[in-house]
Amino acid sequence: MRPAPTSFINVARVNFRKGRRGLLTQSYSRGPSEPPLLEQTVGEHFDSIVSRYGDRTAVVSRHQRTRLTYDGLDRKSNDLARGLLQRGVKRGDRVAVSLGNNIEYAIATYGLFKIGGILVPLNPGFNAQQVIAALAHLEASHLIIGTETHLPRKEPRSNIQLLRQLIPDLQGRKIESEAVPSLQKVIIVDNSQGRIDPSLLRPTVNYNIVLSEGSEPSSLPKQFLHPDEIVNIQFTSGTTSLPKAACLTHHSILNNGKSIGDRMLLTEQDTVCCPPPLFHCFGCILGYMATATHGSAIVFPTEAFDPYATLKAVQEEKCTALYGVPTMFIAELELLQSNRVPYTGFEHLRTGIAAGSSIPAELMRKLHKILNLTELTICYGMTETSPVSAMTTTDDPLEKRIDSVGKLLPHVEAKVVAPMDHTKTLPVGQRGELAVHGYLVMKEYWSAPDRTAEVMIADVDGKVWMHTGDEAEMDEDGYIKITGRIKDIIIKGGENIHPLEVENCIFGIEAVKEVSVVGLTDETYGEVVAAFVVKQDGTSVTADEVRKWVREKLSHHLGMLGVFHDLLTTGKSGHEANTEPSVPKYVFWVDNYPKTASGKIQKFKLKEEGIKLVKEGKGLQ
Repeated sequence: MRPAPTSFINVARVNFRKGRRGLLTQSYSRGPSEPPLLEQTVGEHFDSIVSRYGDRTAVVSRHQRTRLTYDGLDRKSNDLARGLLQRGVKRGDRVAVSLGNNIEYAIATYGLFKIGGILVPLNPGFNAQQVIAALAHLEASHLIIGTETHLPRKEPRSNIQLLRQLIPDLQGRKIESEAVPSLQKVIIVDNSQGRIDPSLLRPTVNYNIVLSEGSEPSSLPKQFLHPDEIVNIQFTSGTTSLPKAACLTHHSILNNGKSIGDRMLLTEQDTVCCPPPLFHCFGCILGYMATATHGSAIVFPTEAFDPYATLKAVQEEKCTALYGVPTMFIAELELLQSNRVPYTGFEHLRTGIAAGSSIPAELMRKLHKILNLTELTICYGMTETSPVSAMTTTDDPLEKRIDSVGKLLPHVEAKVVAPMDHTKTLPVGQRGELAVHGYLVMKEYWSAPDRTAEVMIADVDGKVWMHTGDEAEMDEDGYIKITGRIKDIIIKGGENIHPLEVENCIFGIEAVKEVSVVGLTDETYGEVVAAFVVKQDGTSVTADEVRKWVREKLSHHLGMLGVFHDLLTTGKSGHEANTEPSVPKYVFWVDNYPKTASGKIQKFKLKEEGIKLVKEGKGLQ
């Protein structure tokens, strides 16, 4: 069946008022066909932005007290591009960047994009083994890295020991790395404020030297790049497995950033505060690419997330947009509610992006009321889709921004299929696996054809779909609701339990600051619910109170399979046996969670910890 054209969908919305004719019946939808896709490289489009907005602010790095206009960013990135060419970077070379949010990263991004070098963002928190594994896997030719790594709520970490494991002889005249034979140059950004002497790293070269080597009045040599070339390799978050290297193109990240900014209604008048890291798609594409495609300014409060610095940046830079994952927003609201940051200077805020994980309804309402984020948008995507495929609009009803991730971006198709039969598209309202098709789908996982084939699957017409692994449902208007990861679904006594629903329920308890729910193995039921709860400071709540809350709020979720299972195994119904499917058998009190660099909770690690705690006899009280 051919998808309906946009004009037909618009007519269908009119018919909705007349009797709901023409709305979706199958969980398949296609985003708008306008505006047309940009058929340019990132560098070519950036040139057009510079010509229009050259005198406007492009990047503000507050912790460095540095700001660049678009014209300044253009000149600096050209200088670095020429310097990198002189240092051996060639078209298609993988250049890894291990930095926090700073001006050097901002310049390096466009410097590499302009010459066809492939930007490979690395999490600065990676240890030596992780850095070596990433560089070796991609056969990287160059590494740009800070003398220190700055991480949230931690003291700066020297990178000397990491570099010594990568390059055993730090007093040699040239780079010799047995672990990464492809490595030709290591470029050092001195961000240690005098704590580390970069001259001790003899075979490396200072970033500022590379920049100055390229500073000449001549224009950058034309590179004749193609929009479909790989320009960015992003390592996936690793919430459920080891990270994979997703290959993204000029065409995919440029158009994705443009569509994101369009949906936020960004203009050259906007200033976006972006605490999410640049080494993740959130900071790199939702942040930097979405602002640069619209002539907006982007503000980096610090190298790594700091809630106080973020709020001060919003106030003092008069930001109109704020980005974050739920844990970031929670930390910022706590500072305001405790009066550690005065509640002034937020009147310019209007929009922003919340992504990374679901936004509880109560948190969304607080962001509207306290931070004036009345046009806050919700994004859904994955690294492999450049990354955003669905997004709310600035004027979607609040309930849609709480209960869904919006509708598809332009030129994107999606369907919800049966998890065990990818050829079967489900009716609207039924949960299954979300699959996405369009310009935004990655080319491949680098040097991993088997892993690529597992997720990029062609249908009977030869159209390749990215199977996300996310459980979703689509309504008749095309709004998509993400209900969890397929692998995270808890099956208790034959009944599917969705962790997100239990989490949203428990989050409604006033004493609960954060909660994450996983399934743990159980001899009787196969799996049972385990809740990992972080309490609000100065509050108290017991495990039984949590269970009672869930029992009362989610009692309607007791399905017939659960009832039959309880009758067969205990002789009692679910309520009588106190085994309602959604009620946590285990409640663990924790201070924090294992998380990815982008703030996503690594549930597979929580399961491992839960198994260990159960063996120790914990979680029942």
